Amino acid sequence: MHEIFGPFWGMFPAPMRDQLTGYATAFWRALPGIVMAAVFLLFIWGIVRLVRWSLPRTLGRAHMRHSIVDVIAMLATVGLWLLGALIAVTLAFPGITPGRALAALGLGGVAIGFAFKDVFENFLAGILLLIREPFRVHDFIECEGIEGQVEVITIRDTHVRQTDGQLVVAPNAMFFKNPVTIRTAEGLRRTTVICGIALHEDVDRARSVIADAVRGVDSVRNDVKDVQIFAQEFGDYAIRFEVTWWTGSRPVDIRASRDKVVAAVKRALDEAGIEIPVPYRRMTFGDPLHTVNDGASRQDGD
Repeated sequence: MHEIFGPFWGMFPAPMRDQLTGYATAFWRALPGIVMAAVFLLFIWGIVRLVRWSLPRTLGRAHMRHSIVDVIAMLATVGLWLLGALIAVTLAFPGITPGRALAALGLGGVAIGFAFKDVFENFLAGILLLIREPFRVHDFIECEGIEGQVEVITIRDTHVRQTDGQLVVAPNAMFFKNPVTIRTAEGLRRTTVICGIALHEDVDRARSVIADAVRGVDSVRNDVKDVQIFAQEFGDYAIRFEVTWWTGSRPVDIRASRDKVVAAVKRALDEAGIEIPVPYRRMTFGDPLHTVNDGASRQDGD
């Protein structure tokens, strides 16, 4: 230490010089172990790289789901680093036994767990979502007011691209604890529009015209399930039909199919001469009203 600090060494008080000398001696004694620990951690880094390269290829040949492969690779990586850190600590400081290191790691883990509860909650929820796979990338989902297409599912969060183009990054715990509507769980979805005809029109004839028009739309999947049309209610000025059919499950498929069906039904009803009513208003007056023509006629009579 005297060689390091030179003439300034004498400026330190004696207790401080003894303390620094003790630190330096302990460091030089522990240096070989620290170097061995660093070399061992470098070895662990190489093993982790090898595992992350080989594991997906090995499990991929077993036709295992990509999400499961990611979870296994992540767990293997975390396990190797924890084991490597435990062994490195015992190499650097021989006085620390594996049991003591595990005890310290457990106490530290409890403290970290309380401090980062939400992070670990999302982490575990991400693992369960990837294993159970209730929804996948490219699915259209809705949860807690967030609706859109899933782009990325990570261990911590899920990226959802909304139909207006905005990207929402939501924590996995939200999808794990709340109901999730998966709109593309099947290839088809049922959609409905309401169509009205005038009260004096023939209901059966109108139903037949509407059914033929809907079946003629190319986006309507008549080959899977037929069109359903039900007279729903008597309105103030119309009889309303509930028109139901099956089409693609994506939101754009629903909107495009509705557009075509509404246009086809309107065209078919016009061609059949069936009236699509508009609201009527009848005004009643207590006294007779005199029009301009009535006044002119009385003046001519005079």
